[in-house]
Amino acid sequence: MKRTCLSLLIMFTILTLPGFGQAFRTKPGLIKSIQQNYKQADAQYKIMMGLLKPGQFPKTYNTKTGQLETSNSGWWCSGFYPGTLLMLNEQTQDPVLLKEANRIMGDLSREQYNTGTHDLGFMMYCSFGQALRMEQKPEYKQILLNSAKSLSTRFDPKVGCIRSWNSNKNDFIVIIDNMMNLELLFWATRETGDSSFYKIAVTHANTTLKNHFRPDYSSYHVINYDPLTGQVQKKHTAQGYADESAWARGQAWGLYGYTVMYRETRDPKYLDQANHIAQFILNHPNLPRDKVPYWDFNAPDIPGALRDASAGAITASALLELCQYSGGKTRDLYFRNAEQILESLTKPPYISAPGTNAGFLLQHSVGHLPQHSEVDQPLSYADYYFVEAMRRYEGVNHWNSR
Repeated sequence: MKRTCLSLLIMFTILTLPGFGQAFRTKPGLIKSIQQNYKQADAQYKIMMGLLKPGQFPKTYNTKTGQLETSNSGWWCSGFYPGTLLMLNEQTQDPVLLKEANRIMGDLSREQYNTGTHDLGFMMYCSFGQALRMEQKPEYKQILLNSAKSLSTRFDPKVGCIRSWNSNKNDFIVIIDNMMNLELLFWATRETGDSSFYKIAVTHANTTLKNHFRPDYSSYHVINYDPLTGQVQKKHTAQGYADESAWARGQAWGLYGYTVMYRETRDPKYLDQANHIAQFILNHPNLPRDKVPYWDFNAPDIPGALRDASAGAITASALLELCQYSGGKTRDLYFRNAEQILESLTKPPYISAPGTNAGFLLQHSVGHLPQHSEVDQPLSYADYYFVEAMRRYEGVNHWNSR
């Protein structure tokens, strides 16, 4: 009875959101391109699965060496491959994709007990969460619940955050990316009624809101807290151009993360934050005309700087959710910018030619330029959020958050 009342309350809340019920006008040409991309993706991912050995998860394709680079299940990107397969299978109904997703999730399931990483949201919710959305299997629920418990062990109430990177005892490192792992905790509270997961997510988001953002609503990549006092020791970057620059994918993580925070809590401060981040991105003078960001908004070699298709895909997917919570001109602004990003990504130079790039869909992403890692190459998470964004665009008038 309580769950029924909660469902009715959520539905009422959604129905009374500004702009809800007003149909978005999707472009027939883009819808056609998306349908073609699904078919191409089906073929591409069959190429990829043929290159993988048991226990391997795809990371990137090294365009210089011509080699597919892989990881084991413990790498933070391991959930994107099965998650992409599941979303593609939903579109193409290809049993080969579903069989491969189930195979690789068998390897991934061991990570439900991994307390050494903050990325269990990426790893487990982007895979088993997608699987659960499509089929309510008890084993999926248990794996996700164990994953949420493992993630929760990294929360420190004194700092008010989930630890991101492991470090020495005098540091407590939190990165903006960690906002993306909170969705798993919200699911756990909904599923079990245990509010401790919810409280951890909200506390982490509030601490991040307080310390990660500059007055213009751009985000630092890394905050180093004092684990004894909870005070900020240093604000800097690892993957961006400079400590005070706006690393593009970091801005996208923040936009997506605070949009999810509003969906899960209906707290208007999170909607305000998501709106501010969106305005920073969309109004930035260095945002290219095709809306696919340079890898850093402050890269010194703009306009010759590398683009980051992964940041574009994440931003597009986030905007397609955020526009659902907006009204008037803002609603249209978010939708049309997401649409423009998708129009760019669904064609060259971003979309891979059939049969190339070891099966990846997108090219021209930037993983970690300062370390010369995965630079101007395909990335598994670029594909995941690209497919998610296409799915959201197609279903924009029949909203489903995932």
